[in-house]
Amino acid sequence: MGLKVVSFAIISFSLFLLLASTAKGQSKGVFDVTKYGADKDITQALTNAWKDACASTNPSKVLIPSGTYSLRKLTLAGPCKAAIELQVSGILKAPVDPNQFSGGHWVNFMYVDKFTLSGSGTFDGQGKVAWSKSTCQKDKDCDSLPMNIRFDFITNALVRDITTRDSKNFHVNVLGCKNLTFQHFTVSAPGESVNTDGIHVGRSTGIYIIDSKISTGDDCISVGDGTEELHITRVTCGPGHGISVGSLGKYPNEKPVSGIFVKNCTISDTTNGVRIKSWPALYGGVASNMHFEDIVMNNVQNPVIIDQVYCPWNQCSLKAPSKVTISDVSFKNIRGTSATPVVVKIACSSSIPCEKVELADIKLAYRGPGGPAKSQCSNVKPIISGIMSAPGC
Repeated sequence: MGLKVVSFAIISFSLFLLLASTAKGQSKGVFDVTKYGADKDITQALTNAWKDACASTNPSKVLIPSGTYSLRKLTLAGPCKAAIELQVSGILKAPVDPNQFSGGHWVNFMYVDKFTLSGSGTFDGQGKVAWSKSTCQKDKDCDSLPMNIRFDFITNALVRDITTRDSKNFHVNVLGCKNLTFQHFTVSAPGESVNTDGIHVGRSTGIYIIDSKISTGDDCISVGDGTEELHITRVTCGPGHGISVGSLGKYPNEKPVSGIFVKNCTISDTTNGVRIKSWPALYGGVASNMHFEDIVMNNVQNPVIIDQVYCPWNQCSLKAPSKVTISDVSFKNIRGTSATPVVVKIACSSSIPCEKVELADIKLAYRGPGGPAKSQCSNVKPIISGIMSAPGC
């Protein structure tokens, strides 16, 4: 009897330890960084938690609880053995000094399938010092500053309820991704911040940006070559430079851009509204099947623009026209107020005129010097229907 009691006690104690482990959450697939020794700096703890979660054969979650933490440059990579989620409930702060970074990112997610980045947390790039030293406003080759978040070769993923603040460079860069959704995503930086694009998408397919708010110092959303099936819906943009396709034609062998759908967005106090831009004189490219619909403009400069003589810093050649082909573009139900008298400007390449450009129900008001509102078109024969409040095209 005594041996049986002892054996039962050992089994009961083992079961207690197993239940205690389960209560901690690790065996349920929750990997809390505070259980990995996270203190003020969570870089190593997050690295270790991710490594264990990524190796799990069951769906797993890495948890960063509420609080404020320092985080140094970090890459979180797959492939993982099952679906994985990073829930950020705290505030992550990047090093202030740009010299503490080598390369182009602060946090990099790469080669992960079935990935979720969630929570109410913030990635704070602490970029104000970097902006004050940046040469991006006057030099075409500006200093290589780190982006807050990179998504490289991520598939079947969701980013929701996350904030990125004051990045030193682009807030988010999306490269080589497929089926990635940003929902209730917030970008926050002042209008004077330098080169701080909200979300830049390139060489990716099936990207959705919905129900999000972007305030920054450059393009709210910028679209690079090789982007296909990008859907931007119910996004609030401003301050910033608007929603831009391009710039295109700057580099050789750029891949086509196709299937860009911008709908039900509000753009306020920006230097551009919805824009397609390509460089003159340099390299070829193709951009087609791009549609902008149901857009509200509030005090926006250049609300509707195709600019194939894009030449920032005045450091490019205007001796030859753009070699980028633009076709099948529509601007429909664009309404609100402009901060400039030219509310629609379609400036296409003289060597490859734009084709199949449609303007429908453009209702943009301008009240100020040089008014009333007008449109300008060159090297294009747009199809115009419905109300066109600004004559000229």
